[in-house]
Amino acid sequence: MRRKPATPPPVVDRAPPELYLSRELAALEFNFRVLAQARDARIPLLERLRYLSIVANNLDEFFEVRVAMLKHHHMFGSAAPGPDGLSSGELLSRIRTRVLDLVAEQYETWQEDIGPALDAEGIHFLKRDRWTSRQRRWLQGYFENEVMPVLSPLGLDPAHPFPRILNKTLNIAVVLKGRDAFGREGHMALVRAPRSLPRIIRLPDEVSDGGVHYIFLAELLQGFVDLMFPGFKVAGSYQFRVTRNSELMVEEAEVDNLARALSEELLGRGYARPVRLEIGNDCPKAIVQMLVSNFELEETDVYRCDGPVNIIRAGTIYDGLERPELKFPRFIPQLPAIFKDARCKFEVLRQRDVLLHHPYESFAAVVDLLRQASQDPAVLAIKQTLYRAGEDTPLVDLLVEAARNGKDVTVVIELRARFDEEANIRLATRLQEAGVQVVYGVVGFKTHAKMLLIVRREEEMLRRYVHLSTGNYHQANSRSYTDIGLMTAHPGIGEDLHKVFQQLSGLGPVIELNHLLHSPFTLYRSVLEKIERETAHALAGKPARIVAKLNALNEAHVIQALYRASQAGVEIDLIVRGACTLRPGLPGISERIRVRSIVGRFLEHSRVYWFANDGAPEIYCGSADWMERNLKRRIEVAFPILDPALAQRVYEETLANYLADNTEAWLLDGNGRYARAQVGATPPHSAQQWLLDKLVPPSN
Repeated sequence: MRRKPATPPPVVDRAPPELYLSRELAALEFNFRVLAQARDARIPLLERLRYLSIVANNLDEFFEVRVAMLKHHHMFGSAAPGPDGLSSGELLSRIRTRVLDLVAEQYETWQEDIGPALDAEGIHFLKRDRWTSRQRRWLQGYFENEVMPVLSPLGLDPAHPFPRILNKTLNIAVVLKGRDAFGREGHMALVRAPRSLPRIIRLPDEVSDGGVHYIFLAELLQGFVDLMFPGFKVAGSYQFRVTRNSELMVEEAEVDNLARALSEELLGRGYARPVRLEIGNDCPKAIVQMLVSNFELEETDVYRCDGPVNIIRAGTIYDGLERPELKFPRFIPQLPAIFKDARCKFEVLRQRDVLLHHPYESFAAVVDLLRQASQDPAVLAIKQTLYRAGEDTPLVDLLVEAARNGKDVTVVIELRARFDEEANIRLATRLQEAGVQVVYGVVGFKTHAKMLLIVRREEEMLRRYVHLSTGNYHQANSRSYTDIGLMTAHPGIGEDLHKVFQQLSGLGPVIELNHLLHSPFTLYRSVLEKIERETAHALAGKPARIVAKLNALNEAHVIQALYRASQAGVEIDLIVRGACTLRPGLPGISERIRVRSIVGRFLEHSRVYWFANDGAPEIYCGSADWMERNLKRRIEVAFPILDPALAQRVYEETLANYLADNTEAWLLDGNGRYARAQVGATPPHSAQQWLLDKLVPPSN
């Protein structure tokens, strides 16, 4: 049924600032949703501990990158306000207020919820006042034999100035009374815990008195701090941790060798400008002021912790504990049925496209395809991008094997993948030594696309086989991230991908692609055009709808286009895991836009865009969020799902399924706050559990 044509909405260059949420504050809100998982008694206990650790890790990265850059801009006045209109100073103030809330909830969860629950399960984190005499004897022996020999306690005086403190390391500030052998009066000392020391120590069973007992290294250091300063009386000891700017500042256009420049920059990353000081709740104000002064911070950069400052380490006990009843049920990802009895992956792909939905379906399908390609005499060339591959991926061994078997192997490695720079430099060196042609992409544009191209000679012709994915070629991530992969021998997609690789490895001109959407060239424009097309359909009285699943949404003009579409009558559903700066549900602006976030067992990572297109729907998957950096400053590829059956499957599994979720979904309101979806009259539905039930056999 056709609707009455609507009046076109006004066209403006950019929506007013009050129509945008802050990107940084939106990113912080995601961590409150993760922390809610840690507080949810329905979730297995060790999984809740893992969520608590994830929040701490996310907060570290938030300060190392986002807060660090904001403080830099605030100091030098080098950035104009974003679409939300907030100055860097005002934004830093709001961030502090919200982080204080998050830290308070985090430690309350640890002290009053997870800690006692672990105790009840016989898993104990011992504080000094709970050590038995037998435990104290064992811990003292461990301290004297394993810890003390690698420590270098430092007394602070004019001959021993305040030392350099490495990023995110554990430290103890010690207040001393008395004189040493040289007559020096003891006042202050520092104990830096080397990274070689384990941050969590498990006591042997013979001194555990039942159950499993752990101790934080900070507790151990404070428990025996007097042994480090013989002749002095210890008046107090206080743990602290400093977070530093970790954003690398290599000016790519001004260096001759990116790998060498990054290696040199990485040497100083651990000692870059401080941005946050975490300190124990019991630390006196005078000690805090001394630390603040030495780190050249402000009082507003200090965050007091009601518990261990390195609480992120608590989650490391997860892998070492065989307590399956306290973890999510295990399952074995499955190969697609069509691959199970197929000896040759290439024969299968010549007949049909194959879709992979991780982690429910196994990443082994991709590994097996590359293994076959590395050994097949008919395969002439292999080209692949690697953004985050992990240290233990079998793919690298197979690429090396392929090169040694005479294949022409080209790998595009993104050296600037944040916090994976060192691993990627090592990876590039290893591949180069094996004869692989390694390129680092394009200066000024991170290569974020996930692409594999295999060229095979078949019956006097060359055929291209392709794997495209929304996620990294990372074995561990494929077991915990949700991603979509497409394996195809479609000639048009293969030709497009060939052109993309040529552009990356050479110095080619702008290319025209027939099927793939390519950032920074056509993807941004195409997304806007497809939104505007839905707007035009709505204005013409036709049904119009957009559904998109993303990690983040912050591109101002895309948001503006979505607002116009909503005003025209387009129904819009956005599934955005993390930061979303669009305000949904605003009267007259975004009434037809609904935004939800799914936080569950697996990290939602797939990006899927669906446009109704007047009864001829289009669906694309890719590695690009609708963010300014992905659409304008990265090499990205969005790929269409051309097989109608697979397109329907992607829609059902990644969109309709998630829109029906009422147990793990959070709904965003126009003020930037999230509320849990309510089951109501409909039966409970978990999108991730539905996929487990659908794609993983019950025998698992």
